Amino acid sequence: MIFLDTPTMIYILLGLIVVLLVWIVRTEIRLGRLLRGKSGKDLESTIENIYQETKELSKFRNDSIGYFKLIEMRLKRSVRAIETVRFNPFKGNGSGGNQSFSTSFINEEGDGVVITSLYSRDHVSVFSKPIKNFSSDFELSQEEKSVINNSKESLKFNKNNS
Repeated sequence: MIFLDTPTMIYILLGLIVVLLVWIVRTEIRLGRLLRGKSGKDLESTIENIYQETKELSKFRNDSIGYFKLIEMRLKRSVRAIETVRFNPFKGNGSGGNQSFSTSFINEEGDGVVITSLYSRDHVSVFSKPIKNFSSDFELSQEEKSVINNSKESLKFNKNNS
């Protein structure tokens, strides 16, 4: 066993005391920075405020996500492609001109309506046909098919460029 003399033990203890004092002072400085200008009550209320604000932000985020999902559903059902084709249904007999048209109003799912107006010198006829998945239960003219295909292509282009 090693025995140390008294002066050596005193130096070792003094060194240990200096190390502990430096550690305590350093800890006090760090604690002072943390609590700068605040009491323990202020710190507790600050932490409580941060907790409440975090809860409110979380609720706001969840509400926003629900709202955006609702908007997305509504947008899918809204008209996203409108196309028009003008044509002359009475070629050859000189009546009409290119005053007739077919216009489609289609949503992302391919549902909507196609409206066709046939113009002649004597009268104007307007027809409306429902569209489901880019087709109709009613017979479509070549111009109506064309305007529906144009809408379909427009939707594809919009999806690819979004």
